Amino acid sequence: MNNKGYISKFTEAYKEKLKLPDRVKIFDTTLRDGEGTPGVSFTPEQKLLIARQLDKLGVDIIEAGSPISSKGERKAAEKIAGAGLNAEICALARCVGEDIETAIGCGVDSAHIYLATSDIHLKHKLGLTREEALEKAVESVEMAKDHDVIVEFSAEDATRTDLDYLKEIYGAVEEVGANRINIPDTVGVAAPEAMRKLIGEIKEVVELPISVHCHDDFGLAVSNTLASIEAGCEQTHVTINGLGERAGNASLEEVVMGLRALYGIKPNIQTEFLVEASDLIERISGITIPPNKAIVGDNAFAHETGVHAHGVVKFPGTYEPISPESVGHRRRLDLGKLTGKHSVEKQLEDMGIEVSPKQVKDITKEIRKLGDKGKRVTDADLRAITESIVGELPEEEKAVELKEATVTTGSTVTPTSSIRLSFKGDERVGSATGVGPVDAAIKALRNVMSEIATLSLKEYHLDAITGGSDALADVTVKLKDENNNLYIAKGVRDDVVLASVEAMVNGINKYFASKK
Repeated sequence: MNNKGYISKFTEAYKEKLKLPDRVKIFDTTLRDGEGTPGVSFTPEQKLLIARQLDKLGVDIIEAGSPISSKGERKAAEKIAGAGLNAEICALARCVGEDIETAIGCGVDSAHIYLATSDIHLKHKLGLTREEALEKAVESVEMAKDHDVIVEFSAEDATRTDLDYLKEIYGAVEEVGANRINIPDTVGVAAPEAMRKLIGEIKEVVELPISVHCHDDFGLAVSNTLASIEAGCEQTHVTINGLGERAGNASLEEVVMGLRALYGIKPNIQTEFLVEASDLIERISGITIPPNKAIVGDNAFAHETGVHAHGVVKFPGTYEPISPESVGHRRRLDLGKLTGKHSVEKQLEDMGIEVSPKQVKDITKEIRKLGDKGKRVTDADLRAITESIVGELPEEEKAVELKEATVTTGSTVTPTSSIRLSFKGDERVGSATGVGPVDAAIKALRNVMSEIATLSLKEYHLDAITGGSDALADVTVKLKDENNNLYIAKGVRDDVVLASVEAMVNGINKYFASKK
């Protein structure tokens, strides 16, 4: 669906006052700065897998890493450089001869060379004078250019660097052949208007394409990136999911969709693969993105409030500035205490259940009562509430029926689970071990069902319904399929393992029901 025209006329009028470039290049640094996220470390094989995904996405430049750092980093850079990707492959290097030689020796297309220029870094980190730093920057760019590669020069901590000195540095590296300059807001201390002004100042003294690299310490990385582009910046450093040191970097998905929807600039990005790329990075990095993350979060196109759900069902543009399909996402209507009758009506219609307007009203009231108790309302809850009001419904056809589930565990025993189930009449038996009894049971379930290989467990939540050691276990799971559809299901038992398996089976049945 095309959401052209959903953006405000104010934004369109505002664009006329800007110095927007015709095109913005996307420089992805997920494999370098993104890997700087505490707790994240990619193997060379994982880096190549991610690089292929980035190339599929259409990024212009992939920063493969910092080859001087380790043998693994060099191996990864060499693998990516030799993979025949369409993107320009770049490697990071300090203004140190060995760094530059090692980076270029990996067979990359370009070298990203950096040197800190703020007085705080020169004094406390490098122990250099401004004159010494200037000389080092010029010599390093000259050395890299002798190898016939593209050179991008970054003045690290540019936004805390004396402006006249910053202009001098950038002018000097331009004179000796740098191809691009990058302006990093290294510790995220700039404000959008300051970035806009800084880009304008630098453009007065250099003719090279300008890039920016913004960090999110104050939550302004994307805002500062877009402000820089408003001033004529032609390239931006970004990471998938906003990964990066400390609070992270500017998010690729937010910058790209902001450029397309708000400014009419279309980077060379196949946006329908944004969620796919986000999921891959989330899985490999182990960094879970919050559900309310813009563009790619599970709730980015989810609607619960009655007014919102009603509006978006009648015309998506009422509450969706871009279509979920444009980024590889799916719209979802959730049920809870803010639910309206239109959302309930739509959900029942999708389930093939016919009810009267009066019954819809009564069902909505009961759903809100559940929501007031802090409960997540699943399809199973909706069906149960509907049956209590309209009478017994036709029995749901289930693809999977659980026959038996057993678990062996203990302090000296590896948790092991056996599962016996029926899938469309075909009985299957399997087993698996896991880090715990629940993990073992879910793995055993997966082992007997190759049909759910693409169905991922996005979320697992356990509540105790009653107090005491014999409390009922209420397990809710959120499953996601290859098309980014979500299936939320519940299992309630006096055994947490059985409740978990029941929730998984219920979710799997919802998945197969959607395929009909």
